[in-house]
Amino acid sequence: MGRAPTIRDVAARAGVSKSLVSLVLRGSDQVRPEKRRAVEAAVRELGYRPNAAARSLSERRTRTVGVLLNDLRNPWFVDLLDGLNSRLHDSGMHMLLADGHLNRRLDEDLTGTFTELRVDGLVAVGTLPDPGALRTAAGRIPTVVAGTREPELPGVDVVAGDDEHGARLATEHLIGLGHRHIAHLAGQGAVGTLRRRAFETAMRAHGLAATAVVEQADLTEEGGYRAMVRLLGAARAPRPTAVFAVNDIACVGARSAAEELGLSVPRDLSLVGYDNTSLSRLRHLWLTTVDNGSRAVGRHAAQCLLDRLAEPDLPARLHLTTPALEIRGTTAPPSGGPGRP
Repeated sequence: MGRAPTIRDVAARAGVSKSLVSLVLRGSDQVRPEKRRAVEAAVRELGYRPNAAARSLSERRTRTVGVLLNDLRNPWFVDLLDGLNSRLHDSGMHMLLADGHLNRRLDEDLTGTFTELRVDGLVAVGTLPDPGALRTAAGRIPTVVAGTREPELPGVDVVAGDDEHGARLATEHLIGLGHRHIAHLAGQGAVGTLRRRAFETAMRAHGLAATAVVEQADLTEEGGYRAMVRLLGAARAPRPTAVFAVNDIACVGARSAAEELGLSVPRDLSLVGYDNTSLSRLRHLWLTTVDNGSRAVGRHAAQCLLDRLAEPDLPARLHLTTPALEIRGTTAPPSGGPGRP
């Protein structure tokens, strides 16, 4: 056959109607098994590929989801995207990705671009700089926020990790090892606030509020490095014996600063990160960290969007995944403390 096969060719080869072929291609359960097998065999033999544009016109859907990612450099978001894309793919949807960091530099409203492309839905990953644009988009198409707790918008589901529970796990792990002088490198935004609050609450619950130190950082390696330099360079006695960083990337920067200042991890200083990214599992880093369920957050966000596509008037929901502590090689009892070899 010199031309590309059409749905009519598939129907003729399978000995069924075009409408039945369409039902099979859409995954309908209203087709008898023998008819489905005949259509699937015809599709394979002819090498038929559905015309996406024609299908979009007939269904009034593009089967695409716009994903606006706040920070391409953060590996936690990459893992989240993996879970998001796998669930969307299972449902015959395709992901269009835009860089929110580039959006800020160019002062472009990429949510508007997505609506112009007539995507079926929108997923905002990470804290975005302009919640107003997201609010406008959410008024037009089904929208889900993933990996952060802000903004809270009418009719918009939020899927994230339980940051307070995870931060409490990290802090109580260090306290359980015998550390009493513990510092937290804090982040910004709702996630940073939740993790800091949980750290301070845990320290206070163990009677350690007076020895708890908070140093403001950000979610970058450079931010963690600079915060640790300030923390260890301050005229503070005694210095912290353990540090809980707001995420793995900041923890890597903190470790670099500590080692440049002559401290050995974990002999002189214990470190805990957050997110259990691929960085934390590198053998030369091997960070103790909190697994925030990145792929689970992504898959759940995709499912929320699929639910909202099916029922647009669903009330907004908050879904929190349960974190777990991953103990590796950057934490130990304080030097000279109980249990110290």
